Amino acid sequence: MSALRPLLLLLLPLCPGPGPGPGIEAKVTRSCAETRQVLGARGYSLSLLPPSLISGEHLRVCPQEYTCCSSETEQRLVRETEDTFRSLVEESGSFLVHTLAARHRKFDEFFRELLSASEHSLAQLFSRSYGRLYAQHAPIFSGLFSRLRSHYGGVSGGLDDTLADFWAQLLERAFPLLHPQYSFPPDYLLCLTRLASAADGSLQPFGDSPRRLRLQITRALVAARALIQGLATGRDVVSTALKVSMSEGCSRAVMRLTGCPLCRGVPSLPPCRGFCLNVARGCLSSGGLEPDWGSYLDALLLLADRLQGPFSFELAAESIGVKISEGLMFLQENSVGVSAQVFQGCGGPYPALTRTRRAPAPWEEAGRLWTSGAEEERPTTAAGTNLPRLVWELRERLSRVRGFWTGLPLTVCGDPRMAADISQEAAPCWTGAGRGRYLPPVVGGSLAEQLHNPELQVDVSGPDLPTRRRRLQLRAATARMRAAALGHDLDLQDAEEDASGSGGGQHYADDWMAGTAAVAPPARPPRPPRRDSPGGKGGGGSRHNQGRGRSGGPPVGFCTQPILILFLSALALLGPR
Repeated sequence: MSALRPLLLLLLPLCPGPGPGPGIEAKVTRSCAETRQVLGARGYSLSLLPPSLISGEHLRVCPQEYTCCSSETEQRLVRETEDTFRSLVEESGSFLVHTLAARHRKFDEFFRELLSASEHSLAQLFSRSYGRLYAQHAPIFSGLFSRLRSHYGGVSGGLDDTLADFWAQLLERAFPLLHPQYSFPPDYLLCLTRLASAADGSLQPFGDSPRRLRLQITRALVAARALIQGLATGRDVVSTALKVSMSEGCSRAVMRLTGCPLCRGVPSLPPCRGFCLNVARGCLSSGGLEPDWGSYLDALLLLADRLQGPFSFELAAESIGVKISEGLMFLQENSVGVSAQVFQGCGGPYPALTRTRRAPAPWEEAGRLWTSGAEEERPTTAAGTNLPRLVWELRERLSRVRGFWTGLPLTVCGDPRMAADISQEAAPCWTGAGRGRYLPPVVGGSLAEQLHNPELQVDVSGPDLPTRRRRLQLRAATARMRAAALGHDLDLQDAEEDASGSGGGQHYADDWMAGTAAVAPPARPPRPPRRDSPGGKGGGGSRHNQGRGRSGGPPVGFCTQPILILFLSALALLGPR
């Protein structure tokens, strides 16, 4: 036995003694001086804070052991810790809201400036080419850009109708300039526009320019509008999702996490990290946006890539003036054939009493004056940016937020007010009952895993109603962006379904889809151009209809849609002679 004594003396210091349980801690830490100092700095009345630990039988949330808190102090701390948790969640996501808001603002400014620059370039080109003649008809062109901006801003209505109206108005102004020796009354101009919009496409006064402009501008404008709306929806959804709605169980768990150390007299003891993760994941499990968040980001990036690739908004905006100029030149170069078709279909025009019309300006000059920049040059806005740069910035910023909702509890628990630093995991921390190590299992963030959360009871039946609404908004924006990336306009489809009960939407991909062969545009029923100005009926419609009937071609009838015909005739009367 004497031989073992030295060995026993060496091993004795290594044997652990009884740990400092709650009762021992209460005996060692009897003073509330540290708690009084912290809460006094927050504005608490010291008269409500005992100088030393008292019995905690009155407590409702914290352990009913020795405490530094009265009932009033505990209730106030419950409200404060709840506010702190809410503000911390909002602070953690503020950069995400700012990112989406800033991207929305930059893209919106860029798209609007491109449309303005395109309108300005067209005005300069046509002013140099046509002079006073363009000034007389400038409202036609400014009206086109105004309607394009309205459509981009979300005003309902099909782009096909907007462009068809523009070409019809341009034809009504340009065709009489080819024949200043004739007079064209309103009913004749009405016959002209109906002939040009016939389903068989036999008369194409502007060649293929209307179809090419329609394909390029509509696909780009629909994609740009869907991207802007998607960014705005994401910004608003994230902003509301960060305003956490806390249940009673969540409030009590947060109080036990960050408020009860104050009541226990150990405000400097940080909460255990595992304890914080269980509380944060339990409180945030039903308010996140996964898995819809990842799909939403994928749709944003897909559409942004389309806008700088096959659906380039820059090229579409630049092409407006080019396509209109090409259409006018086609009309002049093929004026003999076009006029023959018109005279055959609508009859011979009336001879003009006096020659009051001016000959058209040389339209070939318009083609020479319109010169696009070099391919490597990118148009810039006043902010000095371009679309590839904007898309790169969007991709770079969104890569940082892909796992935001999954990692939000980790972000919250990374704050020193909520949990101990991860480097101090081995050190004693606040377990919810005292100083020690957190032994309960740390559960994951899914609802199935939250069923076993040791800190609070989580409703695992599914997201609450506000969260379901936010996810539906995100899914709707995702569907709209994915459809726009394929050339579909879901907004127009919804409008058609509201009006008629069914509708297939408009599809603008056609021969612009990358990697596919050219596809002819689908046949459309004749769409008489709409007019907004009131007016009276013309008196010579029967004569021009009979002219086409005698030629053996399909008759041009005026018996359908009399109110629309009334509007058409009135606008032609108001047009310049």
